[in-house]
Amino acid sequence: MPDARDRARAVRLVVFDVDGVFTDGRLYYTANGEEMKVFHVRDGVGIKALQHAGIQVAVISGRASDAVALRLAELGVSRVFQGDHDKLPLLEALLDELGIAAPATAFMGDDLPDLPVLARVGLAACPADAHADVIMACHWTGARKGGRGAVREFCDFLLGHASIGDGDSR
Repeated sequence: MPDARDRARAVRLVVFDVDGVFTDGRLYYTANGEEMKVFHVRDGVGIKALQHAGIQVAVISGRASDAVALRLAELGVSRVFQGDHDKLPLLEALLDELGIAAPATAFMGDDLPDLPVLARVGLAACPADAHADVIMACHWTGARKGGRGAVREFCDFLLGHASIGDGDSR
């Protein structure tokens, strides 16, 4: 995995998909039609560790969910884009806003709509149970499944290899 380690050194921004990454990808609905999501608490610890290290965190999800907005607000993630399946323009706008180059960005996704973003960033990552085409497109594939600590595993990988605070992100 030397290529992924080398790429991790440059990361200044990490962007995550939600369903299948933060969650196990299943959709839960109450009898009243309210959607529920289950998040792994350790993933939140990983997000906080990235932030503490000075790595920016954002989310781009094709589905809109109040539960996602609530959880990410708890974690202090302010750049949250939901409900747009065309993720690449959102990523490009985010990179422009933050002044961060694509090679200094990592994205963790799990399914086919994530492929354009995975192809654009410097470090493409996915959980163990990602779609086969996504796994083939990624530089790093975790051992954990989505919703089962995959985010934390990736955060730990990044923190173990990132060059925090040295160099320009452009």
